[in-house]
Amino acid sequence: MGMTSFYMGSLRYGPTGKRRKNHFANASKKKPIEFKPMEKKSNTLDKLRAEQAKQYKSLMEEAIKNGTFMGDDGGMRKKESPKYTGTLVKGIATMHKSNAVPVISQQEAEDISKMRRG
Repeated sequence: MGMTSFYMGSLRYGPTGKRRKNHFANASKKKPIEFKPMEKKSNTLDKLRAEQAKQYKSLMEEAIKNGTFMGDDGGMRKKESPKYTGTLVKGIATMHKSNAVPVISQQEAEDISKMRRG
């Protein structure tokens, strides 16, 4: 009598080592599965939803049909990039390596240039 390992299992032999009469290793004994399309039954809930859809039309669908949904450009405008329009900052200087510093006055620009060299 042969013993099989319990953790792996076997289709032909049971956990006690006894040969099974009805094993699932032989695929020829399986019956083919018949496919039957599912029949859709009409519910009262489906009827109520269809009536409500006719009675209460969607505002979004109406706006899409009219062409007024999301404005004339479809809400895809490019955002304008912010630009400095003031007169306080004269320019940008590099103080150390890639450290960009705003320059406000001529004296500050001279001080930054002396820091790099001195």
